Amino acid sequence: MKHISHEWAEQVYERVIKLFEPPMLSDFLEDPFEALVVTIISQNTNDLNTSRAFRNLRSLLGKVTPEKILKADLRDLEEALRIAGLYKNKSRVLKEIAQQLVDRYGGDLWAILNKPLEEARRELLSLRGVGYKTADVLLLFNAKKPVMPIDTHIMRVSKRMGLASVKAQYEDVRRALEDVFRGKDFFTLHLALINLGRRYCRARRPLCSKCPLNDLCPKVEV
Repeated sequence: MKHISHEWAEQVYERVIKLFEPPMLSDFLEDPFEALVVTIISQNTNDLNTSRAFRNLRSLLGKVTPEKILKADLRDLEEALRIAGLYKNKSRVLKEIAQQLVDRYGGDLWAILNKPLEEARRELLSLRGVGYKTADVLLLFNAKKPVMPIDTHIMRVSKRMGLASVKAQYEDVRRALEDVFRGKDFFTLHLALINLGRRYCRARRPLCSKCPLNDLCPKVEV
Protein backbone atom coordinates (compact mmCIF):
# COMPACT_ATOMS: atom_id res chain seq x y z
CA MET A 1 0.00 0.00 0.00
CA LYS A 2 1.36 3.41 -0.95
CA HIS A 3 2.20 6.16 1.52
CA ILE A 4 -0.84 8.40 1.83
CA SER A 5 -0.17 12.12 2.11
CA HIS A 6 -2.26 14.43 4.25
CA GLU A 7 -2.94 16.65 1.22
CA TRP A 8 -4.24 13.71 -0.85
CA ALA A 9 -6.48 12.54 1.99
CA GLU A 10 -7.90 16.06 2.38
CA GLN A 11 -8.75 16.24 -1.32
CA VAL A 12 -10.42 12.83 -1.24
CA TYR A 13 -12.46 13.78 1.83
CA GLU A 14 -13.60 17.15 0.48
CA ARG A 15 -14.76 15.62 -2.81
CA VAL A 16 -16.37 12.47 -1.49
CA ILE A 17 -18.49 14.13 1.23
CA LYS A 18 -20.36 15.99 -1.52
CA LEU A 19 -21.96 12.61 -2.28
CA PHE A 20 -23.52 12.40 1.19
CA GLU A 21 -27.23 11.61 1.39
CA PRO A 22 -29.21 10.89 4.59
CA PRO A 23 -29.96 7.18 5.00
CA MET A 24 -33.37 5.91 3.91
CA LEU A 25 -33.94 4.40 7.35
CA SER A 26 -32.87 7.49 9.30
CA ASP A 27 -36.19 7.70 11.15
CA PHE A 28 -35.39 4.33 12.72
CA LEU A 29 -31.92 5.19 13.94
CA GLU A 30 -32.51 7.33 17.04
CA ASP A 31 -33.24 4.43 19.40
CA PRO A 32 -30.25 2.07 19.50
CA PHE A 33 -32.26 -1.12 20.02
CA GLU A 34 -34.52 -0.28 17.09
CA ALA A 35 -31.40 0.51 15.06
CA LEU A 36 -29.99 -2.89 16.02
CA VAL A 37 -33.24 -4.58 15.00
CA VAL A 38 -33.18 -2.79 11.64
CA THR A 39 -29.60 -3.92 11.06
CA ILE A 40 -30.50 -7.55 11.77
CA ILE A 41 -33.54 -7.34 9.48
CA SER A 42 -31.47 -5.74 6.70
CA GLN A 43 -29.15 -8.73 6.28
CA ASN A 44 -29.43 -10.19 2.76
CA THR A 45 -32.23 -7.86 1.69
CA ASN A 46 -32.69 -4.31 0.36
CA ASP A 47 -33.64 -1.08 2.12
CA LEU A 48 -37.23 -1.17 0.88
CA ASN A 49 -37.95 -4.64 2.25
CA THR A 50 -36.12 -3.79 5.47
CA SER A 51 -38.32 -0.72 5.90
CA ARG A 52 -41.50 -2.70 5.23
CA ALA A 53 -40.53 -5.46 7.65
CA PHE A 54 -39.69 -2.99 10.40
CA ARG A 55 -42.98 -1.16 9.91
CA ASN A 56 -44.73 -4.53 10.24
CA LEU A 57 -42.85 -5.07 13.48
CA ARG A 58 -43.89 -1.67 14.80
CA SER A 59 -47.50 -2.38 13.87
CA LEU A 60 -47.25 -5.58 15.90
CA LEU A 61 -45.36 -4.25 18.92
CA GLY A 62 -45.52 -0.46 18.91
CA LYS A 63 -42.12 0.83 19.98
CA VAL A 64 -39.74 -2.09 19.57
CA THR A 65 -38.02 -3.02 22.84
CA PRO A 66 -36.20 -6.12 24.09
CA GLU A 67 -39.04 -6.82 26.51
CA LYS A 68 -41.68 -6.70 23.76
CA ILE A 69 -39.59 -8.94 21.50
CA LEU A 70 -39.38 -11.50 24.31
CA LYS A 71 -43.12 -11.43 24.97
CA ALA A 72 -44.11 -11.63 21.30
CA ASP A 73 -45.12 -14.96 19.80
CA LEU A 74 -42.35 -16.28 17.56
CA ARG A 75 -44.80 -16.96 14.73
CA ASP A 76 -46.03 -13.36 14.85
CA LEU A 77 -42.45 -12.10 14.60
CA GLU A 78 -41.79 -14.40 11.67
CA GLU A 79 -44.86 -13.15 9.82
CA ALA A 80 -43.87 -9.52 10.39
CA LEU A 81 -40.37 -10.15 9.03
CA ARG A 82 -41.35 -12.50 6.20
CA ILE A 83 -40.95 -9.85 3.47
CA ALA A 84 -37.27 -9.36 4.42
CA GLY A 85 -36.35 -13.02 3.86
CA LEU A 86 -34.60 -15.42 6.26
CA TYR A 87 -37.43 -14.46 8.59
CA LYS A 88 -37.25 -17.57 10.78
CA ASN A 89 -33.57 -17.10 11.53
CA LYS A 90 -33.91 -13.33 12.01
CA SER A 91 -36.80 -13.80 14.43
CA ARG A 92 -34.81 -16.28 16.52
CA VAL A 93 -31.77 -14.00 16.55
CA LEU A 94 -33.89 -11.07 17.75
CA LYS A 95 -35.30 -13.23 20.55
CA GLU A 96 -31.80 -14.27 21.62
CA ILE A 97 -30.39 -10.72 21.52
CA ALA A 98 -33.37 -9.43 23.50
CA GLN A 99 -32.82 -12.12 26.14
CA GLN A 100 -29.12 -11.28 26.43
CA LEU A 101 -29.85 -7.56 26.81
CA VAL A 102 -32.51 -8.13 29.46
CA ASP A 103 -30.36 -10.60 31.40
CA ARG A 104 -27.12 -8.61 31.27
CA TYR A 105 -28.18 -4.97 31.05
CA GLY A 106 -31.81 -4.77 32.13
CA GLY A 107 -32.81 -4.33 28.49
CA ASP A 108 -30.85 -1.07 28.15
CA LEU A 109 -28.50 -1.02 25.16
CA TRP A 110 -27.18 2.38 26.29
CA ALA A 111 -25.55 0.52 29.18
CA ILE A 112 -23.15 -0.78 26.53
CA LEU A 113 -22.98 2.23 24.21
CA ASN A 114 -22.08 4.69 26.98
CA LYS A 115 -18.91 2.77 27.79
CA PRO A 116 -15.50 3.66 26.31
CA LEU A 117 -15.25 2.77 22.62
CA GLU A 118 -13.17 -0.41 22.78
CA GLU A 119 -15.08 -1.80 25.77
CA ALA A 120 -18.43 -1.01 24.17
CA ARG A 121 -17.33 -2.65 20.93
CA ARG A 122 -16.25 -5.85 22.69
CA GLU A 123 -19.55 -6.12 24.53
CA LEU A 124 -21.61 -5.50 21.38
CA LEU A 125 -19.66 -8.22 19.58
CA SER A 126 -20.55 -10.65 22.37
CA LEU A 127 -24.25 -10.36 21.49
CA ARG A 128 -25.86 -13.04 19.30
CA GLY A 129 -25.83 -12.08 15.62
CA VAL A 130 -23.79 -8.89 16.11
CA GLY A 131 -20.70 -8.74 13.90
CA TYR A 132 -18.15 -6.02 13.26
CA LYS A 133 -20.29 -3.95 10.91
CA THR A 134 -23.42 -4.05 13.09
CA ALA A 135 -21.43 -3.09 16.18
CA ASP A 136 -19.68 -0.25 14.38
CA VAL A 137 -22.92 1.12 12.89
CA LEU A 138 -24.44 1.35 16.39
CA LEU A 139 -21.29 2.95 17.78
CA LEU A 140 -21.15 5.56 15.01
CA PHE A 141 -24.82 6.28 14.29
CA ASN A 142 -26.17 6.11 17.85
CA ALA A 143 -23.28 6.55 20.26
CA LYS A 144 -21.51 9.08 17.97
CA LYS A 145 -18.17 7.38 18.56
CA PRO A 146 -15.26 7.76 16.10
CA VAL A 147 -15.46 4.42 14.34
CA MET A 148 -15.81 3.64 10.62
CA PRO A 149 -18.20 0.81 9.67
CA ILE A 150 -17.12 -1.03 6.52
CA ASP A 151 -19.66 -2.40 4.05
CA THR A 152 -19.03 -4.08 0.70
CA HIS A 153 -19.00 -0.75 -1.17
CA ILE A 154 -16.51 0.88 1.21
CA MET A 155 -14.35 -2.23 1.13
CA ARG A 156 -14.18 -2.11 -2.67
CA VAL A 157 -13.58 1.66 -2.85
CA SER A 158 -10.85 1.51 -0.20
CA LYS A 159 -8.88 -1.19 -2.01
CA ARG A 160 -9.16 0.40 -5.44
CA MET A 161 -8.02 3.75 -4.03
CA GLY A 162 -5.05 2.18 -2.30
CA LEU A 163 -6.36 3.05 1.15
CA ALA A 164 -5.99 -0.61 2.10
CA SER A 165 -4.22 -3.58 0.56
CA VAL A 166 -6.08 -5.82 -1.88
CA LYS A 167 -6.13 -8.70 0.63
CA ALA A 168 -7.16 -6.55 3.60
CA GLN A 169 -9.97 -7.82 5.83
CA TYR A 170 -12.65 -5.82 7.66
CA GLU A 171 -10.52 -4.79 10.62
CA ASP A 172 -7.58 -3.84 8.39
CA VAL A 173 -9.76 -1.55 6.27
CA ARG A 174 -11.49 -0.02 9.29
CA ARG A 175 -8.21 0.84 10.97
CA ALA A 176 -6.76 2.22 7.73
CA LEU A 177 -9.69 4.57 7.12
CA GLU A 178 -9.83 5.68 10.75
CA ASP A 179 -6.13 6.54 10.56
CA VAL A 180 -6.20 8.31 7.18
CA PHE A 181 -9.32 10.34 8.01
CA ARG A 182 -8.67 10.81 11.73
CA GLY A 183 -10.68 13.72 13.13
CA LYS A 184 -13.10 13.84 10.19
CA ASP A 185 -16.87 13.35 10.26
CA PHE A 186 -17.07 9.56 9.98
CA PHE A 187 -20.88 9.54 9.75
CA THR A 188 -20.88 11.73 6.64
CA LEU A 189 -17.82 9.97 5.19
CA HIS A 190 -19.31 6.50 5.73
CA LEU A 191 -22.52 7.29 3.86
CA ALA A 192 -20.72 9.26 1.15
CA LEU A 193 -18.33 6.37 0.44
CA ILE A 194 -21.28 4.00 0.12
CA ASN A 195 -22.82 6.32 -2.48
CA LEU A 196 -19.48 6.54 -4.29
CA GLY A 197 -19.42 2.76 -4.51
CA ARG A 198 -23.01 2.51 -5.69
CA ARG A 199 -22.84 5.25 -8.30
CA TYR A 200 -19.33 5.06 -9.68
CA CYS A 201 -17.02 2.48 -8.11
CA ARG A 202 -19.27 -0.43 -8.98
CA ALA A 203 -18.13 -4.03 -8.65
CA ARG A 204 -18.52 -4.58 -12.39
CA ARG A 205 -17.79 -1.97 -15.01
CA PRO A 206 -16.92 0.93 -12.67
CA LEU A 207 -17.59 4.40 -14.09
CA CYS A 208 -14.08 5.72 -13.49
CA SER A 209 -14.28 8.45 -16.13
CA LYS A 210 -17.33 9.97 -14.41
CA CYS A 211 -16.09 9.52 -10.84
CA PRO A 212 -15.28 12.75 -8.93
CA LEU A 213 -12.14 11.04 -7.57
CA ASN A 214 -10.89 9.85 -10.96
CA ASP A 215 -7.70 11.93 -10.98
CA LEU A 216 -6.86 11.00 -7.38
CA CYS A 217 -7.50 7.27 -7.63
CA PRO A 218 -4.70 4.79 -8.49
CA LYS A 219 -7.40 2.32 -9.66
CA VAL A 220 -5.80 -0.72 -8.04
CA GLU A 221 -6.79 -3.88 -9.94
CA VAL A 222 -9.52 -2.10 -11.91
